Amino acid sequence: MAPIPGSGLAKGLAVTLRTMTKKTVTEQYPDAQPDLPPRTRGVIGLFEENCTVCMLCARECPDWCIYIDSHKETVPAAAPGGRERSRNVLDRFAIDFSLCMYCGICIEVCPFDALFWSPEFEYAETDIRELTHERDKLREWMWTVPAPPALDPGAEEAKEIATARKTAEKLAAAQAAQAEPTPPNAPADPQGDES
Repeated sequence: MAPIPGSGLAKGLAVTLRTMTKKTVTEQYPDAQPDLPPRTRGVIGLFEENCTVCMLCARECPDWCIYIDSHKETVPAAAPGGRERSRNVLDRFAIDFSLCMYCGICIEVCPFDALFWSPEFEYAETDIRELTHERDKLREWMWTVPAPPALDPGAEEAKEIATARKTAEKLAAAQAAQAEPTPPNAPADPQGDES
C-alpha cells in the first residue's frame, strides 16, 4: 500500500504538538544536583597503586591525550642466590581532558584496573591548560568513583574474596587455638602441693 502523501508531515506536526502541550521541567542545577545514571562518564580517576606503566592506555587512546613518563628501578633479589629484577616506576601520568573524547578505551584496555570512570562532571576551567590533570588530581577523582554493582546472588564468590576469607578463617582459628584456656583436669599447681 502506498503511503498517503503528506502523512510524514502530519506525524511530525503531531510530535511537535504533543511536545508543546507538555509541561516543561526546569532543573535547578547549581542548587540541586542532577540524578545521574550509575554508568555516567564524567572524569577518569587513577588508582596509582595498580598502574604498572604498561602504556596500553596511552597506545590505544585515539586522541593521544594520555601522557606517561617512567623510569626503571632495580629490585634486589627476594631470596639469596636469586637474581635482581627491574621494574617500571611511574613518574608522570596525565590526561588532557581538553582533547579527551570520553570513549573509555583506556579504561577497557587497562589490564590492572588502574583507571575508572567517575560521575563527576564539574571540572570546567577558565584556562584550557588547566584541563591537563596530573596524577595527583587523577588520584583525587578516585574518591568519587562509585562502588561496583553488587554481584548476582547466584554468582560464584570472587576468587580474591574467597581466598581472603579462607585466609582470615585460618588465622582466626589459629588465634583461637592459642588463646584456648587450660583443660579442667589439668593440675592447678604444677609442684603438686596439696593442702
